[in-house]
Amino acid sequence: MAQFLLTLAYNGTQFAGFQVQKNARTVQSVMQDAIEVLYGSRLPVVGCSRTDAGVHARDYKLTYHADDRLKPERIPAALNAHLPDDIAVKAAAVVPDDFHVRHDVYEKEYEYVIVNTPYRDPFSVNTALHYRRPLDADLLDRAAQAFVGTYDFRAFMASGSDIADTTRTVRSVSVTRAGDYVYLRIAADGFLYNMVRIFVGTMLAVAEGKVAPDALPGIIDSRDRKNAGITVPAHGLYLNRVVFR
Repeated sequence: MAQFLLTLAYNGTQFAGFQVQKNARTVQSVMQDAIEVLYGSRLPVVGCSRTDAGVHARDYKLTYHADDRLKPERIPAALNAHLPDDIAVKAAAVVPDDFHVRHDVYEKEYEYVIVNTPYRDPFSVNTALHYRRPLDADLLDRAAQAFVGTYDFRAFMASGSDIADTTRTVRSVSVTRAGDYVYLRIAADGFLYNMVRIFVGTMLAVAEGKVAPDALPGIIDSRDRKNAGITVPAHGLYLNRVVFR
């Protein structure tokens, strides 16, 4: 037996998130279907994160235990032959038995994509947020640096979440523009529920003049969800990178 680590990319539009749900199409269930065809039995799979419905991934990681009759270099093609078009295995590797795909994460990076045009872009539907008003990426990038550091980010957690420890370390934040697209990236040792989507909503409030750029440290310190911005839609969000210890 061996533990295999897979790297996936998927378009989350038609997925109800990662975790298996009754009567819903999820990444976990689709991957278990393909793995079952390959190995002849339904094997448990463990993911690095519980992504929400509609969220995409460029670098998702999951593990499963199986016999080692298939070498890692053959696994991506073998699984992809049994996977739908909106998900793909990019790489496979054998990892030690004591490796844990969630607990051994050092850093995750999420990216939120905004198409910033006065007209709707038909080609970005379900893969980017359409935002009509002008965005000053440089201004937002300077304001966003307030998030870098170790803080209690309770103000950026969805109301009703029951997580006790809401302190996280944000290692980097950036807001950049490439043509009509604005990219907000945030890397941290972990994230609270909806933390990135609320962070982006707060950045849009800054862009609209509803929140002063220098007010962000106070919003963090308040630990009050009402002081942060809206929760933007899931379809602009990507799990962009996962780094292990």
